[in-house]
Amino acid sequence: MWSFVLSQTIFKNSLVFHLILMWFFSLLRMWFQFKMLIVLLAVTTIGVFLTASNTGWIELKMSGSCWCEKCFSEENVFLNQHLNRSIEPFLSATTSLTEDEYDWWRHLQSNRHNFSYFKETIDKLFKIISPTPVLEKPKTEGCRTCAVVGNSVNLKGSHYGPLIDFQDIVIRINRGPTKGFEEDVGARTTHRVMYPESGSILDNSTHLVMVLNPAFMKYVHQKWLGKKGKYPSTGFMTLISALHICDEVHAFGFGADSNGSWSHYWQPMKSKKFKTGPHPGKQEYAAIDKLADENTIYFYKGN
Repeated sequence: MWSFVLSQTIFKNSLVFHLILMWFFSLLRMWFQFKMLIVLLAVTTIGVFLTASNTGWIELKMSGSCWCEKCFSEENVFLNQHLNRSIEPFLSATTSLTEDEYDWWRHLQSNRHNFSYFKETIDKLFKIISPTPVLEKPKTEGCRTCAVVGNSVNLKGSHYGPLIDFQDIVIRINRGPTKGFEEDVGARTTHRVMYPESGSILDNSTHLVMVLNPAFMKYVHQKWLGKKGKYPSTGFMTLISALHICDEVHAFGFGADSNGSWSHYWQPMKSKKFKTGPHPGKQEYAAIDKLADENTIYFYKGN
């Protein structure tokens, strides 16, 4: 049986690149017995932590046959208008980032280091960690299924737990807990996309960290959301990355409450004035709904 934990780590610190290395070495001291890999995401840095009881890995799926019940096809008009598989979700040693893409990302930071600083830091990074991101094998030949589990309050009382746990990859967002909520959100976690402040929830089974490509966030913001909002939410970013790496995508826990706020299934929103923050919540939900309408993904809207 597969057992993985992935975490997405978002860095909004002005010294973002320097802190990537500092954070990495801090983790290395804590969990030195585990292999670490880092992957970079646009205005944020997504760290992917995994543990495995089996070491059968395969590279990211970019093309090939699909044997799922629901596969992407030419009939998925909205998907084909927006999906660009040439943009790599994860940063690797061979990723070619343009200065224009870096400048877009840099303007979301408070301290804006130049492009040369970025390249030097990344070069140093991949001398320390594995330069190639990988994912686990699907349960079924040619069909990798993914559950992207958001944190919406609509998961309460949904009883989606068994369905979520059944998928090959189970991706959770930030602090989204499972303990005490297994019936609604499941118990398995293969990937976790998270802020650094949420790092305390990780245990010492973590051994892999990946960071999304800065160009990927720009692509999602401009192509999928029409430049609405300041930048995409972590959940929406994760869902689009799932379209790039999975054959079949199941989306859970997306959507606002009756007040238009992103309340969580384990706690209410502290301030109803926050709504969806800097993220274009309505546009994100409309895009997810459209993908579901065209039968590109399975979208479970809960209660």
